[in-house]
Amino acid sequence: MKIEQTKHIIRLLTDKGVHFDSGLTDDEVLQIETKFNLQFPPDLKLFLQTSLPTSDSFVNWRLGLKSKSEAEKIFSRLDWPLEGMLFDLQSNEFWVDSWGNRPENYDHKVLIAKRHYETYPKLIPIYSHRYIPSRPNENDNPVFSVHQMDIIYYGYNLSTYFANEFGFALTEEFELLDEPKKEIEFWSDWTG
Repeated sequence: MKIEQTKHIIRLLTDKGVHFDSGLTDDEVLQIETKFNLQFPPDLKLFLQTSLPTSDSFVNWRLGLKSKSEAEKIFSRLDWPLEGMLFDLQSNEFWVDSWGNRPENYDHKVLIAKRHYETYPKLIPIYSHRYIPSRPNENDNPVFSVHQMDIIYYGYNLSTYFANEFGFALTEEFELLDEPKKEIEFWSDWTG
């Protein structure tokens, strides 16, 4: 998204009752990316630096820098995709063929799953259990709804995600996508 498109999305979200604070500064972005070991894709970074959503179910990144309890919530949300994967590993016989033979021992399964998980693009929470991948570090990454390994596209890019999540129509100034522009390593493989 460009700056005018971002401002338009923020106006539409405000009309839907989303509350905003001033956008993140460059210094805050650097602190957040360092503290939480992530890198915002450019369009999400632009959005968060234009205005920071503070309503329930959004990630309050600024508060995460100041409050230990809020930082713990953010770390928990960052861990949600892994926790869901491990739940399915234990309860639903989840396994990825490319990981090799499935061990009998659950602890060995966890070690293998975690080792592979660390190589996949990190998923960054936006709202509730909706996530955008950090890689590639480009505009127009899709947004996923993640509940264990039940993963679906919830937007083919950030603007279509917000339109879908909050129920508004995008104007012709936005590229209206009917499929994602790119496949995301590992995560796109699980979309149904």
